[in-house]
Amino acid sequence: MPKPPRSSRAGAARGGAPALTACAALLAPVLAGALVLVPAPPPEAATGRGLVAATSADCPGDWPWGCIALCESGGRWDADTGNGFHGGLQFKPSTWEEYGGLAYAPRADLATRDQQIAVARDVLRRQGWGAWPTCSRRYGLAGRHHTVEPGDSLSAVARRFGAEGGWRALYEANRDVVGADPDLVLPGMLLLIP
Repeated sequence: MPKPPRSSRAGAARGGAPALTACAALLAPVLAGALVLVPAPPPEAATGRGLVAATSADCPGDWPWGCIALCESGGRWDADTGNGFHGGLQFKPSTWEEYGGLAYAPRADLATRDQQIAVARDVLRRQGWGAWPTCSRRYGLAGRHHTVEPGDSLSAVARRFGAEGGWRALYEANRDVVGADPDLVLPGMLLLIP
């Protein structure tokens, strides 16, 4: 019987190179500053061409959060426009509270970019990209995901999120992200939770 994968530290200690996530692999040219086409925004915002050009300059910060913030709030992490949503990722106050945001600030727009992303990662784990329906569609994001943290392993992530089929199913769903070695999961990898 195969052993469950070891933590990310074990793979990193062997000198393994990080693999790109499926989404990041598609956006590698964007991160390098190349012009890439992404799905168009909703019809009311479309320019009539059907596609919108995106470059790394269009999505400040790390993928995917810089892009989601650009779409949700024009990239303004301190956004409070009076529409009932706050911050760069446009949190409802109830969502901000439910997912631990009050540990950082009373409202998302009063929290730092990193604090908003920390809360967003928890929202993403539980709700998936549907928490940002328009903007996730714009960038082709779907499903529940987990960003690998130091010390994570596929087996630990599978247990934590109740992945049906355990670490093997998690690995199969993310083979293109993780690569040939299921022991080599590195912080920052974005894993689809089956």
